[in-house]
Amino acid sequence: MSNENDDATQLGSIGHHMNKPQQPGNPQARPAFQVPSLPTHPQEQSGDDEGTVLSTHNENHYATNTFDADDEGTMLSAYNAMPYRLAMPTLPTTQPLKAQPAQPVQMQQPLPQSQPIPAAASQAKPAQPAATSSMMSVPHADITEFYNQFTKLVDSVSQVVVGKEQPIRQCATAMIVGGHILLEDNPGTGKTQLARGLANSIDMSFKRIQFTPDLLPSDVVGVTYYDQKNSEFEYREGPIFASVVLADEINRASPKTQSALLEVMEEQKVTVDGETHAVPQPFMVIATQNPIEQLGTYKLPEAQMDRFLIKTTIGYPSHDVSVSILKQVNVTDRASTVHAVLTGNDVLRMRAISETVHLDDAILEYIVRLVEATRHNERIQVGSSMRGALALTRCARVWAASNNRGYVVPDDVKQLAVAVLAHRITLTAEATFAGSTPELMIEQILENVPAPTVGVTV
Repeated sequence: MSNENDDATQLGSIGHHMNKPQQPGNPQARPAFQVPSLPTHPQEQSGDDEGTVLSTHNENHYATNTFDADDEGTMLSAYNAMPYRLAMPTLPTTQPLKAQPAQPVQMQQPLPQSQPIPAAASQAKPAQPAATSSMMSVPHADITEFYNQFTKLVDSVSQVVVGKEQPIRQCATAMIVGGHILLEDNPGTGKTQLARGLANSIDMSFKRIQFTPDLLPSDVVGVTYYDQKNSEFEYREGPIFASVVLADEINRASPKTQSALLEVMEEQKVTVDGETHAVPQPFMVIATQNPIEQLGTYKLPEAQMDRFLIKTTIGYPSHDVSVSILKQVNVTDRASTVHAVLTGNDVLRMRAISETVHLDDAILEYIVRLVEATRHNERIQVGSSMRGALALTRCARVWAASNNRGYVVPDDVKQLAVAVLAHRITLTAEATFAGSTPELMIEQILENVPAPTVGVTV
């Protein structure tokens, strides 16, 4: 019988080629282990007697850095045909040998003999890349077209309002979605210039309405008058019938005049004397107001604030931009220096492309959670309506396409959440007295609501 170190001797022999000659005169020694003959290899095999098939296989293939698919299949077949436990001779030693851990050898299954291995398999193949998801796919031609048109529009308006790319991109997003913009900032920051620059960059009709305390609703939507020459009543359209309407200092008009915009901003139609008239498409209202100088002004009602897609600010220019503007002091009207780079049909085409942007269910769930968080916050008296969730979803699609992507990621929602949701909520009196603002509350909600890690379905 073999002693308890037989397995250790076998492992040592395979891993380290520890073959020792048989000691003469030992009656208990078994005959030397005979290596079964293997198929002939084209290359000359090594003359040493390793005693294991693995050593022969290593010498013939890996030591010479040659790899032949047919030989490998034959060698593996012969190796697999061998018994798994081979009787190894007992080697007398003065000290017991320690079992050496065998290196794990991963062997491929022998290929069927009826199926020859193609010659191309003998060459090393590079690892195949992982399957790419729709997130990493190349954007479609429509998305690329959208990106190029959007960039042209932003670059054109940037010549009017220098160094304010973020509010310009937000205004262009509202234009493509078909929503309205409320620009609220201090006097002299370029609110009117931004609105006129956007209107001049698109070949569409443009009207400006200067809101004053004595402005009447008929001065906005139009009036029906009696034509004595034709002896009939006729409808004279007001300045609201334009693709881009600038409502300058909108909070200086009375609430009755402000209410004249409620229907047209929501349904894009005007009803006068029982007759409904559609406004041209695309249609957009750009309103401006000052957060200061509240004397003689009327705060916009919450119903009208909710009809604005985005509320944003411009802010003062940086030091370098201010110096650059002063060098062009002779230019009195910067908005008149730009020309149309898009048409109304181009805007409608971009709107149709944005509707094809992919929205994953995780993104929709994230938007709903943000809106619901505004309704269950103890510091918010009135949360965002469902109109706010729809506005954020539509803006996120346009924002993704403007970044040359055909899918929406959580960062698109985060970059637009403050501008889309802040003006739709009303804080409690305690939160207002504590110094909180709607913008700060939305930013806090963005930090508390976890964003999804995956934007599209793989």
